[in-house]
Amino acid sequence: MAAIEPNIAALIWFALFSTLCCIGFLVLSGSFPLKVARERGQASSAALALFNGALMLVFVGLTLAFGLAELRITSVIVVAGLAFLLAPASFEIWPERWKDGRTVLAIMALAQLGAITALYGVGGGSLAPLV
Repeated sequence: MAAIEPNIAALIWFALFSTLCCIGFLVLSGSFPLKVARERGQASSAALALFNGALMLVFVGLTLAFGLAELRITSVIVVAGLAFLLAPASFEIWPERWKDGRTVLAIMALAQLGAITALYGVGGGSLAPLV
């Protein structure tokens, strides 16, 4: 395995973070367009959805920066592609009440902040120039 990717620990962290990015995108995509949630009779918050969108951009950017700094480009492409293909399967088994709504967006914002913090903890040296 070392001949394919020498940094296995960073590969595992990148796989986790890229999967979280894909699942977060799926949760967030249920909030846009902003009028749709109101039409379905669910409570929505435009500010919370936009805040989550901004956090998602930061999280995806930092995840890609971490992957490109720590891994080979082929590993980044393969792992991100697998996360993109397999994340929807885990999202589909969630109950419907976990997919939309104001509470889900609030939980997702906290989860993204925690993931960004963990990403800085894991890749602090490689992400330090980005701060």
